[in-house]
Amino acid sequence: MNEEELKKLVYELAALSSETEWVEFKKNICEPDDIGEYISALANSACLHDKKEAYLLFGIEDKTHKIKGTKINLKKKKVGNEELENWLIRLLDPRIDFEIFYTEIDNKPVELIKIYPAYNQPVRFKNTAFIRVGSYKKKLRDYPDKERKIWSKTQDYTFESGICLPDAAEDEVLKLIDYPAYFSLMDLNLPANKQGILTKLSEEKIITKTRRGYHITNMGAILFATDLKTFEPVSRKAIRVIFYEGKDRLHTIKEQIGNRGYASGFEGLVEFINDRLPSSEELGRVFRKETKMYPEVAVRELVANALIHQDFSIKGAGPMVEIFTDRIEISNPGKPLIETLRFIDHPPESRNEKLASLLRRMKICEERGSGIDKVIDAIEAFQLPAPDFISSEKFLKVILYGPKSHSQMDKKDKIRACYQHCCLKYVSGEHMTKQGLRERFNITKNNYSTVSRIIGDTIDERLIKYFDLAGKSKKFAKYIPFWA
Repeated sequence: MNEEELKKLVYELAALSSETEWVEFKKNICEPDDIGEYISALANSACLHDKKEAYLLFGIEDKTHKIKGTKINLKKKKVGNEELENWLIRLLDPRIDFEIFYTEIDNKPVELIKIYPAYNQPVRFKNTAFIRVGSYKKKLRDYPDKERKIWSKTQDYTFESGICLPDAAEDEVLKLIDYPAYFSLMDLNLPANKQGILTKLSEEKIITKTRRGYHITNMGAILFATDLKTFEPVSRKAIRVIFYEGKDRLHTIKEQIGNRGYASGFEGLVEFINDRLPSSEELGRVFRKETKMYPEVAVRELVANALIHQDFSIKGAGPMVEIFTDRIEISNPGKPLIETLRFIDHPPESRNEKLASLLRRMKICEERGSGIDKVIDAIEAFQLPAPDFISSEKFLKVILYGPKSHSQMDKKDKIRACYQHCCLKYVSGEHMTKQGLRERFNITKNNYSTVSRIIGDTIDERLIKYFDLAGKSKKFAKYIPFWA
């Protein structure tokens, strides 16, 4: 918010007849632990009372609400050698959004912390959750009814419905949201007037009408921001694309951070990546033909997945594409909701289904359950090594490898390719055979022992199994994934 909006907000809060359960006034004295506990209490109370924000103000007298000024400087305050803001973020669980603002009113310094409500579980500070009861800060565990209500409310919350920018004026909405991109992607005619545009954006929950204007939702900002930097809650979710000189991260050639919303900027993002990927020239009968090292459909789908399926509750991290001379690594914050071994056959489960649904309608990503299939199919058509899906508690990384001959692949590469090929055949209504796998690896016909060894290793890893082998020669055996 700008200086004028900040001062207006301070005046409005100071004019309240008393402290509420989502507003706390302090003048000067407040220890770091107290600030952390108040952020927990105010975030949980805002959730409980359906408030879009809660506030902790310094420089306002508790009883009279007179603006007295404060000596506290939150931005410069440290706990040990650590900045207060980073210290608070580290000890709050989950790591909710809060923002620190400074202003002067009649030459009197005022500090304000704007706190967003708990949205997937009660907020704890140092492993303890707090709540406001009247104007008092209490431990949430002592109020089980309130705790149950918070859990109930957070289960209904979705990232997409959260408010990114409250009470924006009509012209501000049309400036900050790339509405022409929405109508173009949906193949709709642009309405003839401002009200028609706002009505359609409201129907899609890109904005919501309020008494004072329009709230811009998280979904509206993340998908259609003209500039993500103007939306503080999602600004760090801009995708980063980094090109490296070699096979490691020692030398960066170029780094680009996406400024536009995911939907409005997607085609440009994919084009930017694909145009800079390594390629080779093939000499045809008349003209030279440029062939990309990686299939464009695979890059497109995996980038879309990284945007859609990330965990937006993980702060300070966003989706990233890193391009090396021998591979591409595409990562996003958040552990996937399904096991990586089931990506090919299992319909995707997303924390952000409303966002995913809108992007599917815009044909930015594939229909449910078909995206990873197309990635694997395209990788096989290019006869590249099988992609690797690496999952941890805080991120998912997909690695696309550049060309390798069969002899250059290690044992893990071959097992992974065998398993993914078997899965792809199964979801296509077929079964994997030795001949099909030989073609996958481009192995000559007289080298069946190599294929048998790869299949044997994959069976040993319990990733595939025989299909109806009884009484039949292994030469003509068929294979299915372990889960089939």
